Amino acid sequence: MELIFVHGALVRDGQWWWQPAADLLRERTGIRSRAVALPSCGESAPEQVSDGLGADAAALRAELDEVDSAIVVGHSYGGTVIAEAGQHAAVAHLLYISSYLPDVGQSQGAIMSGESNPVSIGDNGDGTLGLAGYDAASFGARFLQDADVTVQRHAWDRVTAQATGAFMTPTTAAGWQGIDSTYIVCTQDRSTSARLQRFHAVRATRSVELPTGHHPFISRPDRVVDQIQALSR
Repeated sequence: MELIFVHGALVRDGQWWWQPAADLLRERTGIRSRAVALPSCGESAPEQVSDGLGADAAALRAELDEVDSAIVVGHSYGGTVIAEAGQHAAVAHLLYISSYLPDVGQSQGAIMSGESNPVSIGDNGDGTLGLAGYDAASFGARFLQDADVTVQRHAWDRVTAQATGAFMTPTTAAGWQGIDSTYIVCTQDRSTSARLQRFHAVRATRSVELPTGHHPFISRPDRVVDQIQALSR
């Protein structure tokens, strides 16, 4: 059994984001973790960010092809990647963290469009989108308010542009359907509203609520690992 982490939108270096949870999970259970490098964020070809949702889904499928059994964790946009990747024999369980379980035909942008206080995203004019109007302090206050300032600054260093196609491409599959799944609702999340999270959480097999911000695997990795231990049993 391994764990594969699919990170959220507009950031790079998924392993950094997941590492606090990965270290604790390995210590407690021996389960190893890896993070998917998302082409839409330039992680597989840093010199050109052009591929969208389809390429990200293909990257996840390639990781799954290398393992016999895996828990797949989707954070935020990562859930849309899981949906588009479709069914795969290696998936033992899906864990969603402040994420999405979209129907076929839904795009990431459409899902986010209903938020009353949406994250500000701007068009870079080169086929990519990026966070607009944020600096290290305001990013930390919105996305990592329950982490310390040093962590917030390291996170800000990993903010990046992402291909427009990651947001605008409708899904062609719903890889979450029929798969045992757990959804962690982050009730203090200032990025994805608890209302939107709960809408998607009812599509999972079960859900649990944690009083954390958008990245509990950084701010409270112990609580996230508790859930993984429970489902891995």
